[in-house]
Formats: sequence, C-alpha cells, structure tokens
Amino acid sequence: PDKGISAAERLRELTRDEIEGMLRENADEPYAEQIAKEIMRTFRQGEQIDTTGQLKEVIERALVFLPDNKKKKDIIKKTCQRTFQALRIDVNNEFEVLYEFMEKLPGALKPGGRVAILTFHSGEDKLVKKALKAGYKEGIYSEYARDVVRPSAQECAQNGRARSTKMRWAVKAE
Repeated sequence: PDKGISAAERLRELTRDEIEGMLRENADEPYAEQIAKEIMRTFRQGEQIDTTGQLKEVIERALVFLPDNKKKKDIIKKTCQRTFQALRIDVNNEFEVLYEFMEKLPGALKPGGRVAILTFHSGEDKLVKKALKAGYKEGIYSEYARDVVRPSAQECAQNGRARSTKMRWAVKAE
C-alpha cells in the first residue's frame, strides 16, 4: 500500500503562504506568519527540516522576538504542539476524510437513527456543525445539536484530554 509522503516532504513542497494557511486552518496558530517565514528561510539557507527536533529549533528561532521569561517556554511548547498537529492533519488529509464521512453518514443511519460525534479541534467542529446544520435544513435530520456539548469540570479533572472535546449530535428524519 502507498504510505503517502512524510511531514518533512510535505513541508518542502509547500509555499510560504500555504504553510501559513495550513497552520491557521489546521491549528489556529497565532504565530503562523512568523513560523512560515522561518521555515522558508531555513530551506533557502540549504538546511533541512527532517525531524521534530529540527522543526522545534525553527519554531524557537521564529519566536525569538518573545520576551525571555517563564511564559516563553510554555508558548514555544504550545506552538510546537499546534504546528505538529497542523502537519499531521495535512499529511493525513484528516479534514477530507471527515468531510467524506459526514457526506456518507446519512446513508448509514436508519430513519430515527441517532449519531453523536466527538471533535477535538475547532476545524473539525466547524465542519461537523456545518454538515449537521445543512442536513437539518435539507430535511435529512429531524433534530441536531444547535449548541455544542462540552465536558464538565469534573470530567476534565478526571481526564485532562477531555478539555478540548466537543460533542454534536443529530437524529435522522423518519
């Protein structure tokens, strides 16, 4: 089976604008412009970005303008997480897969059938929300979650990863 391309290969084939767009779309990255600039500068200088360590160094250089304090380490860590997430989403075509799933979902539900979808990222949530709303307007769903369902404080305390989770649901029309 075709394994696709690596994140390193993908980065090399993108333009600065595409990298910036990917970071904004896939990760809501506030420093997308600075990171995209630094990635392109790194490639222009003949350097490679083949490892997460090398990408972390590029991000650190891109954020060199931040004041040196305890917060800087946190910002760099979170920026790295968002950047790696954006690349993962891009390389795995995760939004395309989710879009395809949302298109096929009505055909998998019996009349009156219920679906609950958990998302872990704002981009995913927007896509699910839009698809369920459109399905409701088209008469595919008789009900759908107009408001997102979030985990309780207790649930987040028990499972820190639950914090970013959002749930949306729908009921297929009879």
